[in-house]
Amino acid sequence: MIMSGKIMKTMSIRILRITAYCLVQMTVACVALAQTEVRFRDNVPVFVVDGKEVAAAPSEGLWSVAAGWKDGWMTDWHHAQPAETEKSGEWTIVKGQMELQGGTLHLRDAYRVTDGNLLRCVRRYEWKGREPLKGVTLAVRWQVWGTALRPFLPGILYYGNKNGARVNDRIIPVYTGAEGEFAIFEEHRYPMPFAMLEDAAGSYAVALHTTPSPVRGTKRQDLWWSMGVEAQRDAGSLVLYSGPIGYNRTHSIAKALQRTPMAYTDTYIDMEPGQVIEKEFALEAYPITARGTGFQRPLYTSLDLFRPYDAERFPSFGEIVQGKYRFSQSRWMELGGGAAGYNMYDMRSRKAVTMGWCGQADSPGYYLQVLGKRLADDSIPDKIQRSLDFLSGSTVDPQNGLFPVIYSDGSWKGGGDPVSCGQAMYNFAKAIESARKGRKFDTDKWEAFLEEACRGVSRRILSDEWNPVSTNEGFYIAPLAIASRLFKDRTFRQAAEKAARLYADRHLQMDGCYWGGTLDATCEDKEGAWAAFQGFLELYERFGDKQYLQWARHAMDVCLSYVVVWDIPLPAGRMADHSFKTTGWTVVSAQNQHIDVYGVLFAPEVYKMGRHLKDERLCRLARVMYRSCYQLTDPFGSQGEQLQHTNFAQRGNMDDVYKLRGGYSENWTVFWITAHFLNAAARFTEMGVEP
Repeated sequence: MIMSGKIMKTMSIRILRITAYCLVQMTVACVALAQTEVRFRDNVPVFVVDGKEVAAAPSEGLWSVAAGWKDGWMTDWHHAQPAETEKSGEWTIVKGQMELQGGTLHLRDAYRVTDGNLLRCVRRYEWKGREPLKGVTLAVRWQVWGTALRPFLPGILYYGNKNGARVNDRIIPVYTGAEGEFAIFEEHRYPMPFAMLEDAAGSYAVALHTTPSPVRGTKRQDLWWSMGVEAQRDAGSLVLYSGPIGYNRTHSIAKALQRTPMAYTDTYIDMEPGQVIEKEFALEAYPITARGTGFQRPLYTSLDLFRPYDAERFPSFGEIVQGKYRFSQSRWMELGGGAAGYNMYDMRSRKAVTMGWCGQADSPGYYLQVLGKRLADDSIPDKIQRSLDFLSGSTVDPQNGLFPVIYSDGSWKGGGDPVSCGQAMYNFAKAIESARKGRKFDTDKWEAFLEEACRGVSRRILSDEWNPVSTNEGFYIAPLAIASRLFKDRTFRQAAEKAARLYADRHLQMDGCYWGGTLDATCEDKEGAWAAFQGFLELYERFGDKQYLQWARHAMDVCLSYVVVWDIPLPAGRMADHSFKTTGWTVVSAQNQHIDVYGVLFAPEVYKMGRHLKDERLCRLARVMYRSCYQLTDPFGSQGEQLQHTNFAQRGNMDDVYKLRGGYSENWTVFWITAHFLNAAARFTEMGVEP
């Protein structure tokens, strides 16, 4: 933890690096279009960036098929090159064939280049044999040249997951680019179905997009195509396979449980005589001029491919606000001695008033002020005053600003953590700001509590020894920025800006991605990215420095990479019972691979960024993120936290990896699932937006 004067001594270098990043970001889009080209050589596409060939099919063949299965993995590879080509309008069609035991596999690729030099392909396999072709694996492989190429698999693998690897490289998917490594996952695991490799020097990147699909003729139920990356000596590969998965140098395993993988083998297929299988995918190669930015272009390509913008098929904003408010009132408790607030848990299980993270007891004091007129409940003012007065009684440590966040059994427990304390401080700041406008509440206790917490946090951040372990302390940036205006204290702004510079220096180049923003995982996660996104954007909106907007764009794009942009077909189960649509929901982290409603919390900021960047796609996506996540709310207004869109579970019967997908844990109903909807509704309302 000790850093002495290192941060302050290197500040000017960091500012130069970060400024260079911002200048790069403003020009990268137009440069990419001008310097990228798709050529055909010997009927095979080759990708050229700045006059340099960067990607093509492997030299052994455009098409590859594994005809056997041994020791839990593909074997007996066969390859083929195109034998003929023809043109049909904008399509270039190449054909070939592969002789296998018992017949011929006919192969055909149809290519067309669309705007932005995106190469789209429909690959066709047709088995013409007397008997079934058994035990085969179909492959789509594209080789990217370069050493130590850095991968990005949305929701799964963030430039190698360096931070998670430092904590536990067995649980967390890890990839360094060393020869022989691979990271291949089920297509339905991907919120945005693409895989990317970025040049180690930060000069170009290549991305493979897929149209996800299950596979027919499988031994295993519900088998899908898989996608990922592989490392060779002087290159990497972007791959699609008709089933096989694995990571961390272990074949045929699924990231199925929070703390351990599970075997997922025999993922080959059998093709019947006359059977046709088609696989649709797209490729793009493009220049970049800053490390850590390669993931951004395919992210927006994915949005353009899937267009996840139809909010009208989901419940309305008004229905959501009323339903969540109705349920929230079932959590109100009066514990005696002035103790009152919102219970984190179902009343039948436990009673605890908890600030931040899963409890969010601090949140109603803000959002009820903004939504009060819509909710038309005369009890609201009293609950706002009493709950925040009570929470203000938690004792702040003057040295670091931490305070106990859990009140149960008549006393405050523990010393708090940056995630919970930072989130609570933000809601206090917003509550005070709202109350000052309306002049309906006595905020003396709230202000004394927040000011004391900000002073302790600032003392910690501004010390030479400050060296946060993860991005969790990014949650301090936004409340410090607001508090600097509320209390006219420049020290708070200095602390917020120092924290922002440190996290920008750590994460803009993605030498370690935003992480540590949640308390039940130790890896790259969307909450860590949200901490930075929220903080950077708050600084921009409070103080106007455009570099903060550029930093916010980078952190937002990491957040968005966790957002599901397509409706993942689901097997029979609780999710399928309701014709559940996954679009707009968010994957949790590289460790916890279910989806949740957390994205509603940053949906208003995504909308704001749409306005700042003049990108209507972001505004439309924000609406979907908010409204889609109300699905599965029961008649009482309750939702569970964990929805299993892929082969992963944390609760219930977890013995059979092939039966995990499609499940729903509805009993873990901690208060954040309610509070985040209403908090976001308040921030949308402040913008004059009804999503």
